Amino acid sequence: MNHQPPKHIIAVSACVTNENEEVLLVKTHWRSDTWELPGGQVEEGEPLDRAVCREVLEETGIVVSPIGITGVYYNTTKNILSIVFKANYERGHIKIQPEEIQEAAFINLTEDNIDQYITRPHMKSRTLDCIKATRFVPYETWEVNPYNLLGRLAEYD
Repeated sequence: MNHQPPKHIIAVSACVTNENEEVLLVKTHWRSDTWELPGGQVEEGEPLDRAVCREVLEETGIVVSPIGITGVYYNTTKNILSIVFKANYERGHIKIQPEEIQEAAFINLTEDNIDQYITRPHMKSRTLDCIKATRFVPYETWEVNPYNLLGRLAEYD
């Protein structure tokens, strides 16, 4: 019997807030019915925390620093594992990547108005989880042979 390893896509996104507690959201060309957190696909061998920084910068022109993971979500239809980070705004001004992004903005997003912006239920739940998060899941990046810790995000570090 010929064993085929499973094939999954790993995606990352970030909940980034500015000094006014507004959330950075994007509207893509292929999901123009909804706003969503900026993010995208992780490249092979790329640490998740670096991937989320790269994706947010590519899509919005904003430099962020991840502080923790607020949720892990799985789409069984498309085999997509999605990891959501809470990230701090570091610097930059919104400058969209027009081939991919229609619009990007910092939005005063609340539980009461989220339906006006995020229309897809799976994107709504992960955004609300991140907005409400008071704790984060530890995250480490390793290389092995020899063992070398490349990075760690944890509340108590």
